[in-house]
Amino acid sequence: MKYLITGLGNPGAEYENTRHNIGWIVLDAMVKEAGATFTSERYGFVARLKYRGRILVLLKPTTYMNLSGKAVKYWLNKESVPIEKLLVVSDDLDLETGMLRMKGQGSGGTHNGLNDIIDTLGTPAFPRLRFGIGHDFPQGFQVDYVLGKITADEMEIYTPKITKAAEMIRSFAVAGLAATMSAFNNK
Repeated sequence: MKYLITGLGNPGAEYENTRHNIGWIVLDAMVKEAGATFTSERYGFVARLKYRGRILVLLKPTTYMNLSGKAVKYWLNKESVPIEKLLVVSDDLDLETGMLRMKGQGSGGTHNGLNDIIDTLGTPAFPRLRFGIGHDFPQGFQVDYVLGKITADEMEIYTPKITKAAEMIRSFAVAGLAATMSAFNNK
């Protein structure tokens, strides 16, 4: 069984270690832990991991956030992965810093990457793992906050949650969406 795990983010040094790139950061941690590497392929950096008889195709789109759907659609087709075996990892302003929540579908809200995936795939019905980055910014400074560098204090909160997010991704592949949501959400 094959799964497409997509971590949302933006390519380029100016976006490294920013809140908006938490999807990339989670996938980087998984690849490092597995002793694997990403290769530069069409529309993204790709790594393949094996876990309990499953193949996890990890994708970090290089299409920039607002065109993430192009990369997701291409890799779903290339790898012949059904949409229910897609998991998108993204930052979320509406969740407290470090809160993790998996869900099976929903709107993209203000997240341009999720909205582009929804528009490109023609459905909001795909699993996603939302990683809370909080909303500690003055009105009108949302973009600066989202694209801002993760602070040392935030990284103390994020580090164990990155590990937990990786556990949730592996659980999604082995136990499924419902069991993972039950075991991990709000805990």
